[in-house]
Amino acid sequence: MKLGMKFLSVAAISALAAVSLTGCAAGAPEGDGKVTIFGGYGEADAKAFQASLDEFGAANGIEITFTSLASFDKDIKVKIEAGQEPDIALWPQPGGLKDLAADNLVPLKDVVDVAAISKTLVPGWDTLAVVDGDVYGLPVSANMKSMVFYNPAEFTKHGYAVPTTEAELVALEAKIQADKAGYPWCAGIESGGATGWAFTDWMEQYVLDTLGGEKYAQWVAGDIDFASPEITAAADLVAKRLLAPGQVNGGGASMATDGFGNTAPLFETGGQAKGQCFMLRQGSFITGFFPDNIKAELDAQDYTHADAFPLPAPEGATQAVLGGGDLAAVFAGHVDADVKKVAEFIYSTKVGEKMVSTGVISPHNDFDVALYPNALNKKIGEAMAGAALFGFDGSDQMPSEVNAEFWAAGTDFVAGKATWAEAAARIDSKY
Repeated sequence: MKLGMKFLSVAAISALAAVSLTGCAAGAPEGDGKVTIFGGYGEADAKAFQASLDEFGAANGIEITFTSLASFDKDIKVKIEAGQEPDIALWPQPGGLKDLAADNLVPLKDVVDVAAISKTLVPGWDTLAVVDGDVYGLPVSANMKSMVFYNPAEFTKHGYAVPTTEAELVALEAKIQADKAGYPWCAGIESGGATGWAFTDWMEQYVLDTLGGEKYAQWVAGDIDFASPEITAAADLVAKRLLAPGQVNGGGASMATDGFGNTAPLFETGGQAKGQCFMLRQGSFITGFFPDNIKAELDAQDYTHADAFPLPAPEGATQAVLGGGDLAAVFAGHVDADVKKVAEFIYSTKVGEKMVSTGVISPHNDFDVALYPNALNKKIGEAMAGAALFGFDGSDQMPSEVNAEFWAAGTDFVAGKATWAEAAARIDSKY
């Protein structure tokens, strides 16, 4: 059944329709007025995505239905085997998309103007789903893990300034220690059966910063060993930042048993005696683990006690952004004029205008940052848009056995139970 036309101003309809009238839609088989999309979005993100689709669909006479699959990578394979694949799907990790590309998906050059879309993306997003030289997937939404959260009130109290360079960050760490105000970093990595993933994020950040996108991809693929001098250098940077005396309360042994979501010490005011720490590098989702009173402040757009800044890159390195997101691909045999129009829309900046209300970040460098719902989200969005390079979470792209050993061996390294050489050998053995 076709969607009834929702009320839209002439200007809004024209703007939305304009998105669909460019690129490759001309010449495609006529559509049936319906487009189906599967993905892994949670409830809030799914609702916002569907709202964007409804608005675009109303302006273009297309009924667009989004269905969220609970265990996407597993469930989409079941749907394919049953002949129930959608027209378009959104993968939360590029590996699963690439695994299905040859037999089930269509190169995007046959659907949209890939070059034009790529020009608006933060560098790195356009190469995540390339198979045999063809792009099969491009991003719809993003999240990021390169922000450092801090307590502005405590920074002001002690006269500390937000660092914008590695040298300034090193000086701040030294000042916090010299003042005995607390510990520079909050850095727990315990996470039940996934303990260690927070350490891998630190490693990935510094590999991406210091080696760049091409070598980062080679490392993820197993073409550069964990034991290599390049990756060892990244481990040394992490050790200097987190495992050196006085950097984290209790050192590495404490890090290995302290939950990644334990954010209370960031809002302490009692100094070292109370375990107070001043900075926490984590994913943008970490605000959900803040104490209730801090979350209430953020809801009121009060940033007195919680704000964030991008983690400065090491001297001479690239200011890169690490994160994740959802990449859309089109199924072979499903390309028609309607699917092309919808694909062009979801690959554009327009789709994010409603989705950013849930905390989603746009992967486009020309997204209007004024549309972010609050100052903190805007700051995160600006960091993404201004990044010289984006890297998708590396461990999430590695084979499952490698990923699991990266967590386990990394935890032993942090806890002082293994040298980096020993940890690296264990991880390399899983490739």
